[in-house]
Amino acid sequence: MQTDARVGGSRAGISVDDGCSRKFLRQHHHRTTQPEHQHHSQIGTLSHLIAGGVAGAVSKTCTAPLARLTILFQVQGMHSDASTLKKASIWHEASRIVREEGFKAFWKGNLVTIAHRLPYSAVNFYAYERYKKFLQSIPGLESHRENWGADVCVRLLGGGMAGVTAASVSYPLDLVRTRLAAQRNVIYYRGIWHALSTICKDEGFLGLYKGLGATLLGVGPSIAISFSVYETSRSYWQSQRPNDSSVLVGLACGSLSGIASSTVTFPLDLVRRRMQLEGAAGQARVYKTGLVGTFRHITKAEGLRGLYRGILPEYFKVVPGVGIVFMVYETMKILLAHTPADE
Repeated sequence: MQTDARVGGSRAGISVDDGCSRKFLRQHHHRTTQPEHQHHSQIGTLSHLIAGGVAGAVSKTCTAPLARLTILFQVQGMHSDASTLKKASIWHEASRIVREEGFKAFWKGNLVTIAHRLPYSAVNFYAYERYKKFLQSIPGLESHRENWGADVCVRLLGGGMAGVTAASVSYPLDLVRTRLAAQRNVIYYRGIWHALSTICKDEGFLGLYKGLGATLLGVGPSIAISFSVYETSRSYWQSQRPNDSSVLVGLACGSLSGIASSTVTFPLDLVRRRMQLEGAAGQARVYKTGLVGTFRHITKAEGLRGLYRGILPEYFKVVPGVGIVFMVYETMKILLAHTPADE
């Protein structure tokens, strides 16, 4: 949820494809480079931010076809009679996109995804450091900085608060991304700025924040599940096979945590996507009773399985998403460490 925060998929805070991989990178980086703290300081905050932003952008671009398929499946039953819907088929939908829209259509909305990733990463990174310092200064926690439990609590709370902040600030771009990606043959929104202005004109400024509640609601569970599954699986693996490559362990455990987080928080992400499309392109509203009412409407019309439309392509993008982020992030850190500005 996004984490992007699937929630985020976007999920806000720590999303499935972004959050678990970022957490994996942060912990792997801390574990493998702790003796090289001076090198970590050498490349600086800005360089880490650039490396993270580029890694996220490359990963999102490579997995964009699967991300668009996920969105198309998620909104499949929104304006259709659920009884007439066929079983979701990735190959059938992918073939339809190529046949009717062209191969480039797999990347519809990807530009705004990249545009969203930069401010989201920047705000998330900055807010996390500020929230962490604030929490550590609270009386009671200040004297327990070396306590593992207190440190985990600070990281979870700081990550959750940073996720909420970043998601709220950058949410309009996430909504625009969904609307661009959900367009099929009829093009109503011609680009990022046209979509932003059209939504404000048709639905008012608050129209840019449709579905924000579902996004923020998924932040806590996404972080908690990703963190606990990653830590538990990594500890168990290393206790059983201590000589295995740390990269392999991190990639496998990061992917597993992403799958677990996606499974639990996917219904919230689906509801978020559908609420984001409420009133899009002048269509009639379908869900008029808020977050809880939307859940009830979907389960009544489509059954519990309706809450998991598109989960398969979401699973498929977790492993390559984590792997690509890791490789690009580490490569960018090496390149930035040798730039004249950092030397």
